[in-house]
Amino acid sequence: MQHLKSHFKFTRKQRKGIFLLLCLIILLQVAFFFGAPLVFNSEIKGGSENQKQLDKVIQEIDSLKLLEIENRKPKVIPFNPNFISDYKGASLGMSNLEIDRLHHFRKQNQWVYSAKEFQQVTKISDSLLNSIAPYFKFPEWVTHPKPKANATAYYHTQKTFAQKDDLNTATAKQLQEVNGVGAYYSEQILRYRNKFIGGFIDDVQLTDIPGLTPEVIKNITDRFTVKTPRIIKRLDINKAQIEELVTVQFIDYDLAYEIVEQRDLRGGYRSLDELTKVKGFPVNKLEIIKLYLLIEKENI
Repeated sequence: MQHLKSHFKFTRKQRKGIFLLLCLIILLQVAFFFGAPLVFNSEIKGGSENQKQLDKVIQEIDSLKLLEIENRKPKVIPFNPNFISDYKGASLGMSNLEIDRLHHFRKQNQWVYSAKEFQQVTKISDSLLNSIAPYFKFPEWVTHPKPKANATAYYHTQKTFAQKDDLNTATAKQLQEVNGVGAYYSEQILRYRNKFIGGFIDDVQLTDIPGLTPEVIKNITDRFTVKTPRIIKRLDINKAQIEELVTVQFIDYDLAYEIVEQRDLRGGYRSLDELTKVKGFPVNKLEIIKLYLLIEKENI
């Protein structure tokens, strides 16, 4: 027992050393207890800040992706629905049947003047109409028509041939004063007139300008008429050769050949209207073609 007790006897110095060691151990334990959570919380806080920055970058990338997708979408430019082609109609979501209805309607020289009329003609759904109608662009005279004079006033102001202006000298500004003729159609009229040295032969040639409706043509001819027609030599349809006929507007070589062939079979034409029975003859251009032809009485 005395031997064992000797192991637990410490000198004064040793006791002080042990005491200091215990204090040090206690201080380290306290420091670890209170310091570890601070380090842990700092790590969490740092991780949270990094996550926020990462989320912000991801949001920016997503927004850029959406912008790129939007930019890649085909942009629809305002257009006149009367001139929708097969490709255009398909890209808008119209079926072949709906496109064919519109083309059949237009072949009858009829026009749609509103989104409602377009739907009546094509039979498209309300949802499709709502998506494409905002892009419809009708002529200015359709969307903002000028007030019409009453019938009595029109009757009293109707001009005679002498009072009308010459269509072959009319300016773009004068033409634009007519209801239904804006900057676009005045330019088309002048461009058509300038294709020929001497200009128009007759008012009927206005029907050959795309987009001019019978109503607008009537408005034009109420104020203008061809007073100085282009000088041309008219051909006798019963004597003209193929080489001469091909100089006539709308008559190409194949049609000229058919006209001569039919003439020989018929023993001559008695009326220019008989040309409509020739294979491939453009019936809707008959009145213009007549300007270049005649039938001499001695041949009838």
